[in-house]
Amino acid sequence: MCGIAGVFNLNQTNNISIESIKKMVDIQHHRGPDECGIYIDDNIALGHSRLSIIDLSSGIQPIHNEDKSLWIIFNGEVYNYPELKAELVNKGHKFYTTTDTEVILHLYEERGEDFLNELNGQFALAIWNSKKEELFLARDRVGIRPLHYTIQNGAIIFASEIKAIFTNNNISRKIDPSSINQIFTCWTPLPGNTCFEGIKELPSGHFLKISKDESTLKQYWEIPLPKPDKYLDWSKEKIVNQIREFLFDAIKIRLRADVPVGCYLSGGLDSSIISTLVSQNFNNDIRTFGIRFEEDEFDEGKYQNKMVSYLGTNHSDINITNQQIAENITNVLWHCETPLLRTGPIPMYLLSQLVTENNYKVVLTGEGADEIFGGYNIFREAKIRKFWSKYPDSKYRGLLVRKLYPYIFKDKRLSRMLEHFYHISLDQVEDPLFSHLVRWENTSKLKNLLSVEFRERAYNKNLYNDIKKQLPESFDKMDYFAKTQFLEMKFFMNKYILSSQGDRVAMGNSLEIRVPFLDHRLIEFMSHVPPKLKISGLNEKYILKKTFEDIIPKEIIDRNKQPYRAPIAQSLLNNISIKQTKDILSPENIKNSGIFEPKKVNQLLDKLSRMENIGEQENMALISLFSTQIIYDKFIKNFSYQKHQINPKIFDYRKNAS
Repeated sequence: MCGIAGVFNLNQTNNISIESIKKMVDIQHHRGPDECGIYIDDNIALGHSRLSIIDLSSGIQPIHNEDKSLWIIFNGEVYNYPELKAELVNKGHKFYTTTDTEVILHLYEERGEDFLNELNGQFALAIWNSKKEELFLARDRVGIRPLHYTIQNGAIIFASEIKAIFTNNNISRKIDPSSINQIFTCWTPLPGNTCFEGIKELPSGHFLKISKDESTLKQYWEIPLPKPDKYLDWSKEKIVNQIREFLFDAIKIRLRADVPVGCYLSGGLDSSIISTLVSQNFNNDIRTFGIRFEEDEFDEGKYQNKMVSYLGTNHSDINITNQQIAENITNVLWHCETPLLRTGPIPMYLLSQLVTENNYKVVLTGEGADEIFGGYNIFREAKIRKFWSKYPDSKYRGLLVRKLYPYIFKDKRLSRMLEHFYHISLDQVEDPLFSHLVRWENTSKLKNLLSVEFRERAYNKNLYNDIKKQLPESFDKMDYFAKTQFLEMKFFMNKYILSSQGDRVAMGNSLEIRVPFLDHRLIEFMSHVPPKLKISGLNEKYILKKTFEDIIPKEIIDRNKQPYRAPIAQSLLNNISIKQTKDILSPENIKNSGIFEPKKVNQLLDKLSRMENIGEQENMALISLFSTQIIYDKFIKNFSYQKHQINPKIFDYRKNAS
C-alpha cells in the first residue's frame, strides 16, 4: 500500500516546485516507507511513497506507458491483475515491470474510463495524460483506500491524506462547522466531505476527470439495491455453495503478494472464517494477530484462544490497557484526520503496530461481513421497531429488546430506558431513514455542547434531506432491511469502519489490510439474497453461519455477537490520564478553538467525576470533545510534522528543467 499526492495547475501562470511535492510525499512517509518517486512537467507534479508488496525490485512509481504519454500513481491492490495482464499482452501491450500498477495504466489506455469496472481490488489512483493535459482520479467501489482534494488558487491539489494537502502554505486550514454537524449526527461527514473547510473527499465508486477547461465527477458503481421481486428464489444449499465459492476465490486472489500475508483473529465469527479458510486451504502455517483488553467487558480472549487452539496458528496478541488508549489517542487522530465518537481505532492502531513489528506488511481482515450478511444490532433493532410500529401494544415488545441486550436488562432502570429509546420515531416507519433515525437523533444531543456562534454556523435544518439526496432513486421501493444495509454501508462502513478503524490506523504503521468479504462479486450476490436468510428471527448472519458451520467450532458459531468496542472514560479519566484530559479540555483551550461552550464542557467533566457508572451518552460526549479539540490543535493551531530524509527518484519533464 502507498501514499499518493499531486498538484495540477489549472492556471498556466503558476509554477510547481519539486520541493512542494516532496513535502507532500514526505508527510505520508508512513504509507510507503520503502521508496518514493516524483513525476513533474510544466503542468503537473505527481508524488508517490511506496510500501512494496508486488514486484519488490522494479515497481517504483510513477509508472508510464510505452511512449510515456501516460503516467500513474497508485495506492492499493488490483487482485485480478494477472488475468487482466494476459489479455493486454495478447492485444500487444508491452510491460517493463511485473506490477499491478502498470496493468492498470495499460487497461486505461485500452478501455478509457470503463476500465474501472474490470478491476477487482481496493485503490485510489491518479493518471496523467500528458497529450490531453488531463488528470483522472478514481477510488475503489466501497472506499477502502482514501483520496482527498481541493481546488484552490488555480490548481487542484490531491493526496491520500489531508495532511499532505496542508503542507501547501496557501491552503487555509479551518474546521468546517457543517461537517461537525454531520459528524455529531451520523458519526462521520457525509460522503464527499471532510471535517475541514474546502477539502473534499472523492466519494467511493467515483472518478474525477479534470482538465484546464472542464471537470467531470461521475459515479461508476453503487451499492446494489435490487427490488424485493428480484431476490433469488434459490434453495438454501445453492446459496451456501455460491457464498463459499465467492469467498474462497476472494481470499485466494487476496493472498497474491511477494511478501508474507497474515490474518487478524479476534475470536469473532468473521475473522474466524477468514483465518480458517486460509489455514485449511492455502497456508497451514498462517500467522494470526489479535487484541486483548484490560477491561473484561471488551475482551474476547476466551474465543480467540479457542480459535488459536483449533487452528494451531502461530498467534500473537497485544493486551490493550486503558492507559495505552489514552497515550496513543493523539497519534491516532493525526492519522484519522477527523473527530471520533469512539476509541475503537486506537487498539486497531496498536494491533497494526504489533503486526509490523513481526515483519508483516499485509493482513486479511473480517470487515464487511456484518454489513453484507446482517450482523449489526441496528439490523435487528430495525426489525423490532418495524414490528412495534405494526403492533404497538404487543406484549412481546420488551421481550424482543431483552433478547438483543440481555446484559443491559439486569438493570431495571436501564431496561426501561432502552424500551423507551427504541419506541422513538415509530410513527416515521415510512421515512427512508427510519432504521437510523433513533441513533442519529441520540447522537445529535452532542451538538448541545457546541458554542452558540459555532452552532449557528453548523446548524442545518435540512441535514436529513441532504442525506436523502445521496440515496438512489429506487431507494423507496426497497424493503426496510435493504435500506438499513445501504445506509450502514454508505454512511458508516465507508467513512468509519474502513477509514478511521481501517486504512488510517493500519497505514499509520505501514500495514496493508485486505478485506475478502468486500469483494464486489460477493456484495452484489448477497444483495439478491432474501433478508430472511440474513437474519432469521433475530439470529444475525444466519446464512453465513450455515455456510461455514461445518468448519468453524460450534462455540464460535453459537456465541452471542459482541460488538467491537474500546474503553472511553476508563481510558481518559483514570488516575494517570485525567490531567491530560483536563488540560486539553481546559476553559482556555475550549475558548481558543471556539467550537464548544466552556461552561458546558466544565459541567460535563464535573458530572463525570461524580458518576460511578458512566453511560453511553456521556462516554460519547467525552470522546467527541476530546478528539475534536485534538484535531483542532494538530491541524489548525499547531500544524507540523516529522520530516524524513527521503530521496525520491525524479522523472523531470519540464521544458526548462536544469
